[in-house]
Amino acid sequence: MDSIYLAVAVIAVPLAARLGLGSVLGYLRAGIVIGPLLGLVGAETKELQHFAEFGIVMMLFLIGLELEPRALWDMRDRLIGLGGLQIDATTLLIMGGAMILGQPVNTALAIGLIFSLSSTAIVLQTLSEKGLTQTGGGQNIFSVLLTQDIAVIPMLAFCHCLLCNLSRPLGQMAQSG
Repeated sequence: MDSIYLAVAVIAVPLAARLGLGSVLGYLRAGIVIGPLLGLVGAETKELQHFAEFGIVMMLFLIGLELEPRALWDMRDRLIGLGGLQIDATTLLIMGGAMILGQPVNTALAIGLIFSLSSTAIVLQTLSEKGLTQTGGGQNIFSVLLTQDIAVIPMLAFCHCLLCNLSRPLGQMAQSG
């Protein structure tokens, strides 16, 4: 089975790179072909998930190794300003859309929080491939990604509270404390 994963990746990644899409989209397309389209992924999905999670943890660890405390302090305005604005605006817009589609406030808020996040791994890899990591825009994007990575833990805790209190409106949750 491992040879199928390798064969599809060896074909999909260079093809995506040749089309200017980047290796991340090549791997994504390879995964779609192997999984949902051809149904070649079976019981080993759980094993692969552990490798994928380990890869993400290692990537975040490497980001932490490269990030100096002074650089983090220098980025504080962008972290709070740009990152906070992106999370808040996206959460509110998607929450509003979910409420228009008939979702209760608690559910709509959870959906908004979920969709306010993006994949650090995909975006950083794409920035690196395009040579944009050291540009002003690249630094702004990195600040937003870092803010999202930091905000994930409080969001998970908050979403757990929303889930536990799904039958109660958000206002009653705040009053009962």
